Amino acid sequence: MSDLPRKAVTRTAKLAALPLGFAGRATWGLGKRIGGKSAELVARELQQRTAEQLFKVLGELKGGAMKFGQALSVFESALPEEVAGPYRAALTKLQEAAPPMPSRTVHAVLEDRLGVDWRELFLEFEEKPAAAASIGQVHRAIWHDGREVAVKVQYPGAGEALLSDLTQLSRFARLLGPLIPGMDIKPLIAELRDRVSEELDYELEARAQQEHAEEFAGDADVLVPGVVHQSEQVLVTEWMDGIPLSQVIKDGSPEQRDRAGQLLMRFLFSGPARTGLLHADPHPGNFRLVPPEQEDGPWRLGVMDFGTVDRLPGGLPATIGASLRMTLEGDAESVYEMLRAEGFVKESIDLDPDAVLDYLLPIIEPAQVEEFTFSRGWMRGQAARIADLRSPAHQLGKQLNLPPSYLLIHRVTLSTIGVLCQLEATVRMRDELEQWLPGFVATVPHPSTPLPEPAEDSGKGAEPEPAAVAEEAQGTAEEA
Repeated sequence: MSDLPRKAVTRTAKLAALPLGFAGRATWGLGKRIGGKSAELVARELQQRTAEQLFKVLGELKGGAMKFGQALSVFESALPEEVAGPYRAALTKLQEAAPPMPSRTVHAVLEDRLGVDWRELFLEFEEKPAAAASIGQVHRAIWHDGREVAVKVQYPGAGEALLSDLTQLSRFARLLGPLIPGMDIKPLIAELRDRVSEELDYELEARAQQEHAEEFAGDADVLVPGVVHQSEQVLVTEWMDGIPLSQVIKDGSPEQRDRAGQLLMRFLFSGPARTGLLHADPHPGNFRLVPPEQEDGPWRLGVMDFGTVDRLPGGLPATIGASLRMTLEGDAESVYEMLRAEGFVKESIDLDPDAVLDYLLPIIEPAQVEEFTFSRGWMRGQAARIADLRSPAHQLGKQLNLPPSYLLIHRVTLSTIGVLCQLEATVRMRDELEQWLPGFVATVPHPSTPLPEPAEDSGKGAEPEPAAVAEEAQGTAEEA
């Protein structure tokens, strides 16, 4: 396939075939059960066959179908290895590439948006795309001033395809649920629909990318390409070399995995603190591990695609950091009251604070230690704990609520953790939380912390400096 299938009837037919395939495999599974195969074995075979068909169709269609597939792909680590292994290659394709549109279509868009003399803007322009993704593809080129650039061209009809696909997918979201244990598919699709207009607006994307590029200019850890030119359906940015994160996941060295994981975690928390924006599309295709400019220099994390961001002028909410800190301290009552105040526990529901604490502690295990190795096994354990209908965690999780203002933050955090588990990276998460997450480090003494004894009167009647009192109080709180 060489172009984005734009006819709604064509796309709808392909997506509509998915639930029919699911139903057919369920009948096949019943036959296997009757034939004597165990329920567990049949379920795994069903899951594997379903996933193979799903990701094949999503990758072919691009548009909203591929966007949904990319969002799902980061949770591959939650699946049993015997299921995830066979189609990991298909997931990698979803994260990194898709069939390109023909040159004539690319030229038509460039002529329409950059003018009939668009070639004069470039010293060189590579016809073969360097990458092709859900709503556009990227061509490598040399700008007229000699800079290497990436030219991102939006597929004609991408907007209609996005909305059509996501509407169709939402109709059978329930059938997709078993693919990713413990994950509710319908809110994910709804959230992707809400972001369609932003995803298509290259002016918004250019603004968000340039703000990041300026903030991280010269940074030792993060590299964001600057914006060179922007018009409707075309975005030109500085070119960035590096190893795709999907490649690091596949065969990177332990050092590369750990470095990529640490920087990914750092960018998750430092980005909102430094720019007031949260990069909201954290799948491996949007990141590169950039080699050092000098032989003994550090590897950096290259970040691309700012089409979806969450605007957080004050950075991540301080309630996240405070509730996380209090959970680690074992302060069940305070955590429960904060969750209730923020709307995570509805007024009509009463829960046991200690049960809520027991539910949260395994999830925040990476923050309890100096360094933590994320793994597919750990992710599978978390998914199984929450997905098991008989478990207390599942029952309690059903009673919790996710306020709209936290929806995107929640998805980005889970997606980032999914990528860390794919990397199997050892990360010092607590360091990043202490430096970048508001509220994680206490700035005032806990109510139960005794106040320091007053200093003896020096005879001059001078009051201690407020800054000194604050520093002493903070030190006391941290020691506590």
